[in-house]
Amino acid sequence: MKNLILLLGLVLIAFGFQAAAADAKKILIIASNLEDMGDPDKHDARNNLWEYAPPYHIFVSHGYSVDFASPAGGAVPFMMDPLGISSYTIKYEGFLDKANSSLAPAQVKAADYAAVYIGGGYGTLFDVAASQPLLDIMAAIYQNGGVIGSSGHGAGAFANVKLRNGEFLVQGKRVAGFPDSTEKEKSWAKQGALLPFLVEAQLRKNDAVIINKDNIADKHDVIIDQRIVSTMFLPSAALVAKEMLILLEQDSGISGRGFRP
Repeated sequence: MKNLILLLGLVLIAFGFQAAAADAKKILIIASNLEDMGDPDKHDARNNLWEYAPPYHIFVSHGYSVDFASPAGGAVPFMMDPLGISSYTIKYEGFLDKANSSLAPAQVKAADYAAVYIGGGYGTLFDVAASQPLLDIMAAIYQNGGVIGSSGHGAGAFANVKLRNGEFLVQGKRVAGFPDSTEKEKSWAKQGALLPFLVEAQLRKNDAVIINKDNIADKHDVIIDQRIVSTMFLPSAALVAKEMLILLEQDSGISGRGFRP
């Protein structure tokens, strides 16, 4: 009888550890609710599918639970046609079901998440970057030892995040985001004139160490600095997710919170 009780206790402990590990393996993806930039010509502000679907696939295929959050909650719109990984994750992994039931900031408990990822699309610069509750959630996840990842314009979402010591999250850290020089070459947002700010300029203003096409050998490289993982352009979005998972697994304990500072 004593041995049976001991065995039952060990099983319960093991089950508890597994449950704790599973609960800890959650990642938050933040996206915009906007369809356009609010100008008379209705320039597209939707999230870029190719910067969201591949990272989502990487996360869920490695056993992580993923929630979406947005400034208003509910549906988040995407541009770009579903191809390859995007088509697969929509059809088989519930990507759109999750995305279209995104959490409002008040529904997000930052302590539940090991990491947060923000992809591109212009909407992020308008509503995500202006949502103080979402900025606070990003800060809390990072300060809890979590990882922050971004692609393209996604870095603009956390450019203004402040930590509890009053410093900007990006201060002194190498960060890659959509380059100002490219923004000014393109007509997508009238050479940037429709935007509330330019990603690179805002990062620079808040003392980030800017990585752009002028100081990197390959413009598609992924930049990693103190648990911030970023890239300039959409082809590397999946690689950002991969590098985020490598950081999450380093030195992680049962709870999934033992990340490098």
